Amino acid sequence: MLVRVVVRDGKGNPVGGLHKEDFDVLDNGKSQVISQFAMEGQGTKSTLAAKEAAGNPTGEAAPARAPVIPTHFVAYVFDDVHMDFGDLSNLRDAANRHLDTLLPSDRAAILTTSGQGNLDFTDDRALLKKALAQLKPTNVARATQQECPDLGYYQADLIQNKNDGEALALATSETLACQFDNDPRMQAQALAMAQGAAARTTMEGEHESRLSLSVFRDILRRLSVLPGQRTMLLLSPGFLTSGFEDVYINLIDQALREQVVVSALNSRGLYTVDPIGDVSHTTPPSQQIALQKFRYQQLSDLEEENLLRDMANGTGGTYFHNSNDLYAGLQRIATTPEFYYVLGFAPQNLKLDGRFHNLKVVVKNPPKLTVQARRGYYAPKHATNEADEAKQEIEDALFSQEELHDLPVDLHTQFFKATDTEAQLAVLVHIDARKLHFQHAEGRNANQLTIVSGLFDRNGKFITANEKILDMHLKDETLANKLDRGLTLKSNFDVKPGAYVVRLVVRDAGGQISAANGAIEIP
Repeated sequence: MLVRVVVRDGKGNPVGGLHKEDFDVLDNGKSQVISQFAMEGQGTKSTLAAKEAAGNPTGEAAPARAPVIPTHFVAYVFDDVHMDFGDLSNLRDAANRHLDTLLPSDRAAILTTSGQGNLDFTDDRALLKKALAQLKPTNVARATQQECPDLGYYQADLIQNKNDGEALALATSETLACQFDNDPRMQAQALAMAQGAAARTTMEGEHESRLSLSVFRDILRRLSVLPGQRTMLLLSPGFLTSGFEDVYINLIDQALREQVVVSALNSRGLYTVDPIGDVSHTTPPSQQIALQKFRYQQLSDLEEENLLRDMANGTGGTYFHNSNDLYAGLQRIATTPEFYYVLGFAPQNLKLDGRFHNLKVVVKNPPKLTVQARRGYYAPKHATNEADEAKQEIEDALFSQEELHDLPVDLHTQFFKATDTEAQLAVLVHIDARKLHFQHAEGRNANQLTIVSGLFDRNGKFITANEKILDMHLKDETLANKLDRGLTLKSNFDVKPGAYVVRLVVRDAGGQISAANGAIEIP
């Protein structure tokens, strides 16, 4: 089990230089043995360099400039279903500025909860800014005209799903005042109208919440197949998830499994609730009703933030709120910490019951530091075998950008253009066989190599992959020859002219694994 941890000082700055002995990992309150430890981040990881193409058999010169390998994918997710025009406009301006800070190795997408105006991951800043300019609030369920009574989703849910008599009494009093001039003879009719309004408002609110959560799930699934670091920026005023708590807890679990960090920004910034309402709502019929509705609005605002806070805290992200400096907020939630730690442990006495385990990471020394980490994990429901573990390890390495060097591997690319619109890309891998661990039995030397070559477009979108399995049962004299010359294997891809990123993963039967990156542009 791996846990990504960011440690911050009193000023919010990431702290480096800590050691394994400084940490304690608690799994459901029980201290665990930390078996793996690494400090990583911008200050510790080497930059991934694009390798030059190696020419091609026809003698056609490969281009001198290779595309920049994308290493960070940022999904700007605008909750246009719950956001009003003013907040969306301010956030759109901040995001427009923030796009200018992206690095050449970054890829960004503009996505919405309504599904309107989506733009997939790209490094084209002009397209991104054009998509931003077209964003606007989208009404998918709410009534367009003011109703009597004027119920919010929070109060309606209390009435409809929680049988809250106080909330119903307030709605009935409001209906009696705004619809029947407080005529006591119309009490029964006012009660029926209040109950009907609560049912409609609840249905509308549930539809919006269900839609938004399903969009988040789809975005996480999209991010999960991208290589490198993946960040989802949830930009929303928040919304209620009454009855859907299990859904968004599963979203957190999905993000943890796929190693996607979700950070959130409350688009309302620093705000206050006016007890007498605003211009978008009619004035309550009395001061008493106004004060009671004000209390429900305050409770609603607190509940609506829970989703944003839980998604960020649950995945190791950052939650930014209570500030109108939305540009600074975007900088904070999108910036990769200069230092972070990866802690690994094997859960003790883990039961295969699929239950959620709470995790808490504590810094023992020095004290008074803030720790940001995932909130937990779900236990597996069945044991995995060696074949499944090897398959998962290769898949994880394929969709990563980390260079691994257990085995000495050289990656080269070549291309041949058959026509102006068709080409063949060859991926060549040379393996130094002297580092392979062979099992000697009955006069043979056995090992198995799995070689996977993955092809991605310039924006990191997965295209296809080839897998080759090399079973070796070599006599001593044949092995000696292989040790001198090494092993060379080739995979071919039929492609169109364009820029591509190649990811190579090699694993032997003993669990040694290497991974390399390459980039090529075919004119």
